[in-house]
Amino acid sequence: AIIGTERHESRRVDRQLRGRSGRQGDPGSSVFFVSLEDNLMRLFSSERIAKVMDRLGFKEGEMIEHSMVSRSIEKAQRKVEENNFGIRKRLLEYDDVMNSQRELIYSKRHHALMGERIGIDIMDMMFDCVSSMVETYAPEYDYEGLKEDVMRTFSVEMPFGEDSLRNEKRQALADKLYEAVTEAFNRKSEALAATAYPVIKQVYEEQGDRYDNILVPVTDGKRFYNITCNLKEAYESHAKSINKAFQKTVLLYTIDEAWKEHLRDLDQLRQSVQAASYEQKDPLLIFKIESFGLFRDMLDTTNRKSIAILMRGRIPVREPQQVREAVPEKRQDFSRYKTQKDTLSEQREGATASGGSETSSQNRTPVKAGPKIGRNDPCPCGSGKKYKNCHGKNEQA
Repeated sequence: AIIGTERHESRRVDRQLRGRSGRQGDPGSSVFFVSLEDNLMRLFSSERIAKVMDRLGFKEGEMIEHSMVSRSIEKAQRKVEENNFGIRKRLLEYDDVMNSQRELIYSKRHHALMGERIGIDIMDMMFDCVSSMVETYAPEYDYEGLKEDVMRTFSVEMPFGEDSLRNEKRQALADKLYEAVTEAFNRKSEALAATAYPVIKQVYEEQGDRYDNILVPVTDGKRFYNITCNLKEAYESHAKSINKAFQKTVLLYTIDEAWKEHLRDLDQLRQSVQAASYEQKDPLLIFKIESFGLFRDMLDTTNRKSIAILMRGRIPVREPQQVREAVPEKRQDFSRYKTQKDTLSEQREGATASGGSETSSQNRTPVKAGPKIGRNDPCPCGSGKKYKNCHGKNEQA
């Protein structure tokens, strides 16, 4: 027989615990003693039931056995399960919004990680940035704002004047700006490869049998990126593979940073939209609209940041002797370090071996403290004054 003290709020868990608690399928009986103060009973008017029992004259602690009680508990469990299912279903609807965005951002990251179509992705990012800039500044004919934004993002001069911004179509302006940006990007890539190739060539010819992969430092003026590339491949491609490795590193860095920040924004948004229910509005609908705006802004920011880093990337001139090999990080060996516990135990063993009897004889005898004198007690010196006014003046409680 099994005796239980509480029923679980889930029927599945309740049956599982009942079956695993002792009998394991063997014949027998199970009895559960349920209190009106249990978590399951508190959810469904246990106070009203207690008042009815008082009116009927039941005493506290008296056991009630009836099939109606078991059916009532099962109904309560069913209601709890329905409530939990509704919560999970609602949570899944919010997760579906994030999952659709996650699939898109992971596909971009996969392309950057594999590097097969990284050149096409960068050109698409440039075109999106150019189109966004033209659509932002063209309606207000803000030539100075467009010029400043183009210089800040692409580091190129404007290919057209203010009159063209007022008279020509936006698509034509976007095409001109896109062509200027792609030409500047190609020149930047060629210059980066031309700067790195002499060092790569010298290192490969003199120390090619020593290095397999090397680290190439690239900076955009704000931070350094250590680009790992194969020495032989960089030599055979005239350092063009360094450009691809640099683009791969930058895209992965910007995508990861932007996605982590976007997830934090979505968590804050999910909490803030719950107050919309007080306005008789659907929080899920508002979450979908606002999250789409955040995702669009995140993509635009990622594109701009990636292109800005790529357009400003340069290799600091280094001597071939300063080139170092890219090796995987090794775990630090702590076996040669002694812990404090080991050191203390060795000292204790050494002291015992050198003469433990002498050490024990030289141990100091603990000092026993005398009885504590109260501040208002008579002073022991016999003056008749209180201790706090005599020898206890200098002692502060």
